[in-house]
Amino acid sequence: MSDILSMVRDLRRPRLLIRAARAGVADYRRNRDFGRVMRMANAPAPDRALAMLLEEEHRMETTRQSGDASYSFIRHIELLIAMMAEARLLPRPAEH
Repeated sequence: MSDILSMVRDLRRPRLLIRAARAGVADYRRNRDFGRVMRMANAPAPDRALAMLLEEEHRMETTRQSGDASYSFIRHIELLIAMMAEARLLPRPAEH
C-alpha cells in the first residue's frame, strides 16, 4: 500500500493542475464523486480506487502531453482531486 502512496507522491504535473486539484479536495464526496469520475455505480475500497484512478490519470497525462485535442483539463483535475482525496483515506504506514 505504501507503494501506491509513493506513486501518488512522485507524480509530477503542471503546478496549475495540482493547485486546482488541491482547491477541490475539500469538496470531494466519495459517494457522489467517485462514481461520476470513474463512471461506476459504487466506489471500491480506497486502495483499489486509488489504483484505478492512477491508471486513468496516467492515460489522461499521456493524452495531455501528446497534444491530443480530446484532452480535457476539467476531467484531469477531477481525477487528481479524486486521487488526492482517496489517498487521504488510506492508512498511513507507521513511522519509526
